[in-house]
Amino acid sequence: MAERERRHARPRGAVFVPRAQLLSEVDVERALRRMAHEVVEHNNVPSDLVIIGLQTGGVEIAERLRDLLADITGEAIESGRLDVAFYRDDVSLHPVLESAETDIHSDLTDRAVILVDDVLYTGRTIRAALNALGDWGRARSVQLAVLVDRGHREVPIRPDYVGKNLPTSRDEAIDASLDGVWIGTLVSA
Repeated sequence: MAERERRHARPRGAVFVPRAQLLSEVDVERALRRMAHEVVEHNNVPSDLVIIGLQTGGVEIAERLRDLLADITGEAIESGRLDVAFYRDDVSLHPVLESAETDIHSDLTDRAVILVDDVLYTGRTIRAALNALGDWGRARSVQLAVLVDRGHREVPIRPDYVGKNLPTSRDEAIDASLDGVWIGTLVSA
């Protein structure tokens, strides 16, 4: 579950309590700009790109990355949103959140898909996203862009583009958005 989803679900009444801000809004913009240039370097044909933001935390980051890519390449970049709630392998452990909208308007067959999320933690959300993408065609390649990689992988997933690596302990939580990145804890309300 993405950090923002975890916060909205409020497991057992838990609330995110920030301890420190790790990245400012300016730092996030700089990281996304660097990531956009890396995407352009690794993908020769911008018209083949499709940027897919994972609901809910990855959507605004994907939209900003898409805009930066369009500025750099001078071409419009297709984008969409993907909800993976029903593709997760841990649905029995966590309640299914109210379904968010999947909004993908094109066939992904033979396209380079950039999956975008706010925080990469166990990798289970990305595994679910890879399963869900199959419903939209067979992409030529799928690449992963995350604003924050906090470690603790449970499945063999590695991002291609990372805004910031922030090693954390399992009892810490990260809140990442275009406004900044905070570290804190989930506490009972």
